[in-house]
Amino acid sequence: MSLTPAFLDELRARTLLSGLIAKTVKLQRAGREFRACCPFHNEKTPSFYVNDDKGFYHCFGCSAHGDAIRWMTEQQGLPFIDAVKELAHAAGLEMPEQDRRAAQKAERAKGLHDVMSDAAAWFTERLGGIEGSEARALLKRRGISEATARAFGMGFSPDSRGKLRQALASYGDAMLVEAGLLIQVEGKEPYDRFRGRLMIPIRDARGRVIAFGGRIIGEGEPKYLNSPETPLFDKGRTLYNLDRAQAAARKTGRVIAVEGYMDVIALAQAGFDEAVAPLGTAMTEHQLERLWRMTEVPLLCFDGDSAGQKAALRTAHRALPLLQPGRSLAFVPLGDGLDPDDLVRTKGAAAFEGLLAQPQPLSDLLWRSEVAAEPLTTPEQRAGLKQRLTAVAETIAEPSVKSEYKAEFRERIDKHFDRGPREFQPRQYQAGGARPGRGSRNARGVWQPPEAPPSAKARTLGTDGLDPALAKAVLAGLIRHPVEIARHMEVLGSLRTASGALGKLFEAVIDVALEDRQLDQGKVLTILARSGFDQVASDLLRADTLPFSFCRSNPADAERAREDLNEAIAVMVEQPAVDAALAEATACLSRDGSEEAFTRQVALSRRRQELLERLANLRLADEEEFDD
Repeated sequence: MSLTPAFLDELRARTLLSGLIAKTVKLQRAGREFRACCPFHNEKTPSFYVNDDKGFYHCFGCSAHGDAIRWMTEQQGLPFIDAVKELAHAAGLEMPEQDRRAAQKAERAKGLHDVMSDAAAWFTERLGGIEGSEARALLKRRGISEATARAFGMGFSPDSRGKLRQALASYGDAMLVEAGLLIQVEGKEPYDRFRGRLMIPIRDARGRVIAFGGRIIGEGEPKYLNSPETPLFDKGRTLYNLDRAQAAARKTGRVIAVEGYMDVIALAQAGFDEAVAPLGTAMTEHQLERLWRMTEVPLLCFDGDSAGQKAALRTAHRALPLLQPGRSLAFVPLGDGLDPDDLVRTKGAAAFEGLLAQPQPLSDLLWRSEVAAEPLTTPEQRAGLKQRLTAVAETIAEPSVKSEYKAEFRERIDKHFDRGPREFQPRQYQAGGARPGRGSRNARGVWQPPEAPPSAKARTLGTDGLDPALAKAVLAGLIRHPVEIARHMEVLGSLRTASGALGKLFEAVIDVALEDRQLDQGKVLTILARSGFDQVASDLLRADTLPFSFCRSNPADAERAREDLNEAIAVMVEQPAVDAALAEATACLSRDGSEEAFTRQVALSRRRQELLERLANLRLADEEEFDD
């Protein structure tokens, strides 16, 4: 089947996105858009918007974003091709014809789904019969109720080489082998793969059985036996219990990844339906991506023994190259060699909930691992720690996240070795002296701010909402560094309501990022031109005279330019709020002259001055760069 871009565009054009989403989410009209509380995370104030004209939805809280097809795959859990088929049927579009090979593959997959469904039903019958008594006793010892066993479709495979083969003989040996239910040895009759085991069905995101996990009843190896890889089952891309967990995760706003089937089942019985597990291997990149599609910071709760701790660390390092702004991992340490199954059975659901409420951030796990790696008594060992942490941060692909990790590790090293915080110190001038009105260095070389009050321009900065010059500089910086737009989507979204041309410009820049997350400067300019902002964008990019590194066409240090841009955005967003609060405190002081009003006015004045100095430091650093 060939799904051309033209066909998919026609499908999107014929689908009323708000109508599709309104089937499961209560939408409210908000101007030309619709809004609602986000279905992808818990929130009380609506930040989820649907735009029919542009054909996308976006949440400013969790950054969930997509079109009608993405809605069907993310929210409804459908595979891509099934989502397209369902939308095409609703829109009255004929699906493109399949080629012969694709049609044969689809037919074979349909047959495999049927055989797996029948096998699961047969195993379930055996569990309830006389031959399943030992398996039922095992479940009772593990504290698994009959209701839980039924909910997870658990079953039993008799200790026989041919009973399943005989029961499903109508499918033929070839299909049973392809489904992974029989083992074929050259020159011999095929025989049942699973024998004498408690059977646990593995389902895809739509709830269809695609594989099995079998636990030995008594003694023997392996303790757990999984289906082999088949046309239906890719172990590295599958998460156990995903079909049940994705719906639960939308309600709780979290997903819990544990090590094994029984952990998931025990947690579900205790009320934690949002748990999933990899299938006997370390977490893969594909499985991590699937977790991130459910929540920005999945909770990983591996066993408390040394093997579980090693698995957590392997997952942490595997996740580093994939990190994005707002997207990370958190770890729930159990300790005492416990696993989640043991914990909820012995200490109860409340104890586990308490651990979930205090997870360990990814940066903590990495830091503690490297600190514990070797003694830190000599300068060489401390240098080794710094080198290892730098190497860890370097594996992060996303530039802004990498920068944050480096800064975090530097601060932790200073604190750990009691070096105190680092002071911001602009670079020295060539002559080592002071620039009039810009402060100076004292005898120890520490930078001193100017004693004179700020200039008239500085005193009026931000008193009327956004400072126009700073806002234009930030806009120029965002166009030159488009990757930073997504990082600040939420705070920039708050500026959509700004009055006048600045508000329209910020709205246009946000819409650019919503259209395409893989942006470069050329794409930004092209999209802005379509919205009628080509001349404005060109004018902004000619703003090389603005005294900020991020406005330059070729900054000497690109990473530093992005850091300066992030700092400027923080100042720009906070400054109007501080100014408004300061004006209110000043008015209150003039009315009643209370000590409380005076204290608040002083604190706000100090905060405003700090913001001005932060902005001045950005300008100073940039001017020095171009004076050298």
